[in-house]
Amino acid sequence: MKPTLQVRLSQHLALTPQLQQSIRLLQLSTLELHQEVEQMLEQNPFLEPEEDATPFDFSAPDRASASTREEADSAGSSVGEGGEEPATLDAAEFGSTERDDWENGTERDDFDGIRETPSAGSGTASGDEDFEPQERNRHGPSLQDHLRQQLLGMRLNAQDAAAVHVLIESLDDDGYLDGTLEDIASRVADVLGITGDEAREELLDQLRCGLRWLQSMEPTGVGAANLSECLVLQLRQRAASPGRACAITIAQGHLDLLARRDIKKLMSLTNCDEPTVKAAQAMIVACEPKPGRPFVHAESLVIVPDVIVMKSGRNWKVVLNPDVMPKLKVSDLYAQAIRGQRGAGHLSARLQEARWFIRNIQQRFETIQRVSQAIVERQKAFFTHGEIAMKPLVLREIADELGLHESTISRVTTAKYMTTPYGTFELKYFFGSSLNTDAGGNASSTAVRALIKQFVAAESTVKPLSDSQIADMLEEQGIQVARRTVAKYREALKIAPANLRKAL
Repeated sequence: MKPTLQVRLSQHLALTPQLQQSIRLLQLSTLELHQEVEQMLEQNPFLEPEEDATPFDFSAPDRASASTREEADSAGSSVGEGGEEPATLDAAEFGSTERDDWENGTERDDFDGIRETPSAGSGTASGDEDFEPQERNRHGPSLQDHLRQQLLGMRLNAQDAAAVHVLIESLDDDGYLDGTLEDIASRVADVLGITGDEAREELLDQLRCGLRWLQSMEPTGVGAANLSECLVLQLRQRAASPGRACAITIAQGHLDLLARRDIKKLMSLTNCDEPTVKAAQAMIVACEPKPGRPFVHAESLVIVPDVIVMKSGRNWKVVLNPDVMPKLKVSDLYAQAIRGQRGAGHLSARLQEARWFIRNIQQRFETIQRVSQAIVERQKAFFTHGEIAMKPLVLREIADELGLHESTISRVTTAKYMTTPYGTFELKYFFGSSLNTDAGGNASSTAVRALIKQFVAAESTVKPLSDSQIADMLEEQGIQVARRTVAKYREALKIAPANLRKAL
């Protein structure tokens, strides 16, 4: 081929370091941003926190006090001058050996990132009665501390006390043993350098003895190997009765039948009549499938909101949460030191980097506020009537309104949270697909899910609603939803099928 010269015109976007940093900061969560700021403060000597800035407090509950609300109201969009009660148990889930399956999906309110807690926008008092039980105990002892405290009051010999200590350290957050006794004994033997079979067997016997002491402690059920054993330990603490004996038999080997509501087979296998089986079912429901749950610290469950929605006349106003906004500035001392000096190119670059970082953080929060305000304007009905009034909304609508790219809206709405009168939600919660209505309009999928929850909450436990019946009821409301769509929404809400919601 003969070589030739050609001229081509093309367009491409060059991502400068500043733009790359801006994009990366935008997609970080509040905790990740805090870590990024701490890292930058360590690496860049030109960057320093403002002296009057309040330190980050990411362990604070996701609510704002009255003073915080006043600060947020005055702060506006500025970044700084420098820059649960325990869930009840549902017999529908008793067939599984997994403890998580015991959660009653019809009563959970954390779908799509919701935390149903009093919030800054609700105007509720901040007294102790308003706090979640977990929040009241968030500074309380851990499960291990609670058990070790009990162990101090037990007069055990050194070997038994050491065995109990080992088992306490081998518990998971739910209060179950993290592995079999054989596995725990093997790990301890490896640490202590025990090699002989006879010595290892003696160690295992000591752990078996220690386990009996551990399982006699509070909370009852702690130290169990599985769900069945946990239930049996709790049932044995009840007064002797035919119902208790039946409940222990069911817990030991027939939880799957209880989940399927197979009363006749349970009566046959346990040799009990129907009232006794129902009494046994009530006892099992009253048990705690996760004995360690009350001791789990709530810090890991707390969601810190990025923005707070407040009532402003007849409208709703979005303000940034001042507690999560880093207060940074460029160090005047270092900036003046290199001013006018030659050969300070590297230091000048670090100075510019510090200025870029502050500017990008400010832009991040401004973008979050703009997007949040646009969402609030589109979903005004939600802030008055709740999720049942949610309107269909897609990322493209907000992107077109603000003149931003759809991917930018996606980054802004991921892992960013908004405190509203109805709780704290991830920004993505306010987006939902649309469903047709008889009136020719559209209904949000979020509103449809809210209606499904209402229908299920009001249904008869003797004759629960099927997916087809729920679809018919939605049709009566003018919303056209197929049965399989109802089933999909019901499963997303963690609501059991009709046959498993039926009372025994």
